[in-house]
Amino acid sequence: MLIRSHWNLTPSDTAVLPRNHHLELVKHLHEKLGLEMAGQQTPSLTFSGLVGSATRTSEFVTFHPEHIYRLSLSGLTEPTSKAIFNLDLGDKLEFLGSQFQVGDRHQNITSYDQLYTELIANEPEPNLQFDLSFLTPTSFSQKRIYLPLPLPRLLFQSWLDRWNEFAPVYLGSYDLLDYLEEAIALKYHNIKSCRFPIYRSFATGFLGDITLQIPRRTDPLISQVANLLVHYANFCGTGVKTRLGMGLTDYQVPEQSLDNSTNL
Repeated sequence: MLIRSHWNLTPSDTAVLPRNHHLELVKHLHEKLGLEMAGQQTPSLTFSGLVGSATRTSEFVTFHPEHIYRLSLSGLTEPTSKAIFNLDLGDKLEFLGSQFQVGDRHQNITSYDQLYTELIANEPEPNLQFDLSFLTPTSFSQKRIYLPLPLPRLLFQSWLDRWNEFAPVYLGSYDLLDYLEEAIALKYHNIKSCRFPIYRSFATGFLGDITLQIPRRTDPLISQVANLLVHYANFCGTGVKTRLGMGLTDYQVPEQSLDNSTNL
């Protein structure tokens, strides 16, 4: 089971929170889910923080009652997905002395087997262009520094590593990445860099939109694997610290793909 849930939240009043408020929020949500934050080298949960228009200073973030904020949680294993599915936030969410009204919930549910069957085993005509949005700061760990660039190899390595960690079907390793890197180009980007607070330090990440392109002459199987991993990015996020609020990724699935979304 794979799940991506998001809730629309509205502050009851102007909420002024510390820049690292997301760390307290994710801890609070893990407690409500009954999940441990420690013990997993590759986290089976991705978390977005509060995404929306807010006023930021060097120390604080101000959330405004006239705006709606989105909170997203995704599960990459059966136990984590079931915990998210059963999570009831109630009518309001309170943390750090602030209160947010909980609105509509939307979710997408699928499975590893379903994704693999529909995007590879059935040998569909693959999409050759992918429009992706990175809604929270996204970065990659490179030689003890954070690299805030959407390089195709790093994107697909991030998604492939998580797929191979949790999925029942192993896709391949660095040989597959070599083929993907050769086939896929960054066609367009509109990104900016920003800092993301992590405990007592910061990570530099990028925000914005990109387009990836696959040439028509590419082996269909490589194109199908690329399609699978891009779809999976909607659940697993991208890059480092996805459990703490980094790497929220949005791929607008073409209309011909399965729609497994539900509104609650």
